Amino acid sequence: MLATPATALTRLAAATGRLFGWKTRRHGKPQPNAEQIDAILPQTQCGRCGYSACRPYAEAVACGEADINQCPPGGELTVRALAELLGCKSKPLNPKYGTPPQQPTVAWIDETACIGCTRCIQACPVDAILGAAKQMHTVIRTECTGCALCIEPCPVDCIHLQPLTQSIGTQTRLDQNPAVENASFSKSQLQSWEQIRGKADLARERYEYRLARLARERDERQQRQQRKKAIPGRDLDSTDKKAVIQAAVARARRRQAALAATRGTFLSSRLK
Repeated sequence: MLATPATALTRLAAATGRLFGWKTRRHGKPQPNAEQIDAILPQTQCGRCGYSACRPYAEAVACGEADINQCPPGGELTVRALAELLGCKSKPLNPKYGTPPQQPTVAWIDETACIGCTRCIQACPVDAILGAAKQMHTVIRTECTGCALCIEPCPVDCIHLQPLTQSIGTQTRLDQNPAVENASFSKSQLQSWEQIRGKADLARERYEYRLARLARERDERQQRQQRKKAIPGRDLDSTDKKAVIQAAVARARRRQAALAATRGTFLSSRLK
């Protein structure tokens, strides 16, 4: 007996959910939390959903502030997986937030045109770009999520998105995915989604590490500023600083004069 389209789609969402290890909601059990929702998201950290990253979006979905159809990189499969998890009706992806990519992409830098401005490094949410000021930059393909956040800041337009031609970090083979049995999604769509999911855990780890690094660097800057303020004269205005400098110069001149007088007295005593 052939399954109806609605039944097939429900099976697809459930099978996809089992594949990636999250549990569906049952009557009488608590509403899924942000961590369970975040586990389904592709972790591109692109901000296309209207939130700064995947985790804030997951928290918004968990508390009912955001809808389940705001993640273009995840596409319809992610929407249906979220619907199954939350026990609600699935819906089409909201075009307001963009369209899903035809296949996973990664950033590529034209190294001959790169001027080493570091703006792309600052924009990358997963620290997937290597380089230094006034030095050539390059993308770590295995770490890039294809979020495209590095493209706009580039002043010379030397960053482009390229198709990801092979799965990176995917642990589940496509032919082992029960969702492939659903004819309403093409094999390329399913493979694209699996490639994104295969990199999701690594992307989340790198994003969280970047947040920790930025917080550490911010604390270090604040500590340096506090140490500078503790130096005498650092908290004075321009007039007070001028007075302090003049007083220091006067003291130095008095020391020089005293040293010269002592030296002159010594020479006079030797000549007698």
